[in-house]
Amino acid sequence: MRKLAEVSYQKIEKDEKYEEIVNKVFEECFKEENLYDYQIYVSIILTNEEEIQKINKEYRNIDKATDVLSFPMFEAQEIENAKEKKEVLGDIIVCIPVIKRQAIEYEHSEKREFAYMLVHGFYHLMGYDHIEEEDKKKMRAKEDVILNKLGLNG
Repeated sequence: MRKLAEVSYQKIEKDEKYEEIVNKVFEECFKEENLYDYQIYVSIILTNEEEIQKINKEYRNIDKATDVLSFPMFEAQEIENAKEKKEVLGDIIVCIPVIKRQAIEYEHSEKREFAYMLVHGFYHLMGYDHIEEEDKKKMRAKEDVILNKLGLNG
């Protein structure tokens, strides 16, 4: 099995359980979107509130911590052109302390909340958004398919 995601840790302890979830999530995402045969991969950065707040302020001019940030490397229509290249599809930055709090708040397991953020970030990399209600419905439907396949949507 080829590596679909590269995980790095920024100012938090390394934890193998996160890497296991990352691998399962991206296995399903790549299969669902017919990307498995592409040479692309996703860069995942797991971090703390202070670090994600700095990034959020720098790139979005929002001076607060958030749960996930996504930085695509391609426009949606360009992804097909990356089929033969070993390139990063994009970066997904996840704030672990925020995920832990949200899991409690939404009454989900931490695993489910983390997986959801990865799937959510993946679909941003694929060009989906949730600003307009119609776009939000499309994105949520795709996220639900993956979470259902992982047994985490209920």
